[in-house]
Amino acid sequence: MPMRAHPPTPLREQVLHANQELFRRGLARFTFGNASAIDRHANRILIKPSGVPYDQLRAEAMVVTDLDGGVVEGSLRPSSDLATHAALYRAFPHIGGIVHTHSHYATVWAQAGREIPCLGTTHADYFHGAIPVTAPMTDHAISGEYEANTGGAIVARFKTLDAGSMPAVLVAGHASFCWGATVAAALETASILEEVAEMAYHTIVLNAEAAEISSALLDRHFLRKHGSEAYYGQRPSS
Repeated sequence: MPMRAHPPTPLREQVLHANQELFRRGLARFTFGNASAIDRHANRILIKPSGVPYDQLRAEAMVVTDLDGGVVEGSLRPSSDLATHAALYRAFPHIGGIVHTHSHYATVWAQAGREIPCLGTTHADYFHGAIPVTAPMTDHAISGEYEANTGGAIVARFKTLDAGSMPAVLVAGHASFCWGATVAAALETASILEEVAEMAYHTIVLNAEAAEISSALLDRHFLRKHGSEAYYGQRPSS
């Protein structure tokens, strides 16, 4: 199959919609956060332009880059987090979209440098275990190629984790990144992450000794939705 030269127009609309939804859902205030998608056939990333208010975004304003973050289309600067997105696309070839937010509760856990424990089945329905947090970045990593090194910190944290069954991470002292097969899926994960982050926070406030659910309950809830013999929801029509 020949490689496309440019990403298709519908993908621009999907990236625009995801970015605007971040604001509508309260996951990204002001100009915090960004969403991107990748066209794997063209090896092109589409991402929000840096600092542009969400209500001023247009599909044609999405910046197109290569997998190394080099701009190939667009007159605006890409998101300052582009290098992090690019690192994740290179490391996780199964993902098609990434969402980065500074949503309140997920960011609280990231700032605390704490994983979000799996305290209940709502969490287990979507994430196969505690939401991981990266190791704090060194001064050298911060003063160097900071955004690329942020991506490196995430990839390092996932050396022993499956990015498919754990589609989210907290960057210590920073905020969250979520991903999925599409940018719409990544957006949904970011919304659910914020919900379970708030639930976990309030659970710990009510009971500081609250324990994570058993591995049996975790597996049952996660696998009934995402396992090879999943039975949650309806079968696709033939």
